[in-house]
Amino acid sequence: MPLVTLDKDVQTESANLDAAFYPTRPAALQTHNAYPLGIEFTGSGSEYFRIWIVNLMLLFITLGIYYPWAKVRRLRYFHTNTLVGGEPLNFHGRPIAMLKGYLLVGAMFAIYSVAGNFSSMAGLIAFGLVAAVSPALLKSSMQFRLANTSWRGMRFRFKGTLNGAYRAVLPLFFPGLVILAAVVGVVDRNKPPTWYLITVGVVGGVTLVVLPWLMFNLKRYQHNHYALGMLQTSFNATLGSFYGLFFKIAAFVLLPFVGISGAAVLVLYFAKNSDGGMLSKAIIAVTLGFAAFAVLIAMLVMVKPFAVSRIQNLVWSRTLNESIRFTSQLRFSSLLWLTLKNWLLVVLTFGFYLPFAAIEVARLRLQSVTLETAQHPDDLVNQWPTVEGDAAGEAAGDLFGLDIGF
Repeated sequence: MPLVTLDKDVQTESANLDAAFYPTRPAALQTHNAYPLGIEFTGSGSEYFRIWIVNLMLLFITLGIYYPWAKVRRLRYFHTNTLVGGEPLNFHGRPIAMLKGYLLVGAMFAIYSVAGNFSSMAGLIAFGLVAAVSPALLKSSMQFRLANTSWRGMRFRFKGTLNGAYRAVLPLFFPGLVILAAVVGVVDRNKPPTWYLITVGVVGGVTLVVLPWLMFNLKRYQHNHYALGMLQTSFNATLGSFYGLFFKIAAFVLLPFVGISGAAVLVLYFAKNSDGGMLSKAIIAVTLGFAAFAVLIAMLVMVKPFAVSRIQNLVWSRTLNESIRFTSQLRFSSLLWLTLKNWLLVVLTFGFYLPFAAIEVARLRLQSVTLETAQHPDDLVNQWPTVEGDAAGEAAGDLFGLDIGF
């Protein structure tokens, strides 16, 4: 699929944003003056390199124990260099609180690993327990991250409930339970019966089918519950839009294999019908083999930028409420070329370009998002006394400081 066509799709999607995503603008934006709040990222690769290299050395020296401190330094740098309406974000998380959370999660997975060495049943039970608490970890992680992020002195809040977190991951529970029951029912796991292999195959296929549903549920759970001041976001994307996007991504993934299959057919055809000797046939086979490999690598490299750009545009362009509206116009071609450049420089510098690459990707993704609000930023600040206690309570109430990347 040509890059030009893909970018035309992105431009068309952006041009039709009002009609496709928002049949009408939020009511407050229709009746009030809209205040555009631009998002700017001012981070520097050279500045972040110094943070990154120190973090790397201390992680090595402390055998990973320094990780919460390294993450806090990284998050504070990225937050303070992200300007919304000219004002920076701030991160207030404490490394000690985060360390407790990481130790808790580490202990859970250690128990799971040790239990598997005693018996398969013990390992399955431990795995089931870890899976059962994962929604609580999701909720705790979101609450901790938002409650420790502020803008103009106001702390964000996450209003999602524990019940909502469990409902969000529901699509994965049923396939997981079926596989768990099937594994428990197999007596000799070295020679599993046919019904077991069929069951695992069917459930694996079902899991792939419900992945868009899972992604939709997770994004709806997250983007329905961001709050700042008296504002709380809502998420108006549809399940169908996620399935449509995943079908496009799946086509991207399958294209390399189609290309390789076609190349294999060509190799067999030319090798069979070539009038040359064995050397000529070998040259044809090697040439087409390298061409097939190049197609595979090229397409696989394109998959992630395509998925990231489309998911970001879909999710953030459908995050709004009666007074605010986000719009994301991250171009696939821009992210693809940046990805190619970053990988090339990372390889040439033996990995030392990684912090510079992180800065460039953050700049591109953040500055592709715009925010429009019907409420003046000063009005948001004036509402701070009414929500400060709640936000501080959320930050203090998260005993384990879980921030695990959700």
